[in-house]
Amino acid sequence: MLTPGASPGFLLWHATLRWQREVAAALAPLGLTHVQFVLLACTWWLNREGGHPNQQAVARQAGTDVKMTSQVLRTLETKGLIERETDPADTRAKRLRATPEGADLAPRAIAVVEAVDAAFFAASPRAETLTVLQALASEPAADSD
Repeated sequence: MLTPGASPGFLLWHATLRWQREVAAALAPLGLTHVQFVLLACTWWLNREGGHPNQQAVARQAGTDVKMTSQVLRTLETKGLIERETDPADTRAKRLRATPEGADLAPRAIAVVEAVDAAFFAASPRAETLTVLQALASEPAADSD
């Protein structure tokens, strides 16, 4: 049996908590929570790429639950950072667009989070850290029998 200090999962849990606290503290002056930031940034990025994504596309990009995404997007809409419009092709779907205020805030918030990331991960070699995190974040291939 591993001790907590030798358990990769336990260490990852604590590292994640520390990183999330640092990101939350950096975003607080901008009036965003961490999840609000992620969804605003994903919406803004998809808009910049020429898309007018629906809520499912933003949830997929962010890796978040669709219902939670919808609730947070409503909050971002209330804050005037995104607009949710009914899709003319599917009245059940909402298309998303960052407002001018959201489009101004998103890159500033991204810069703040990138600065936190740079400081947080400074102790580890960037290329190795990215390789490990990419491997951990990727979905395992489905078995084909």
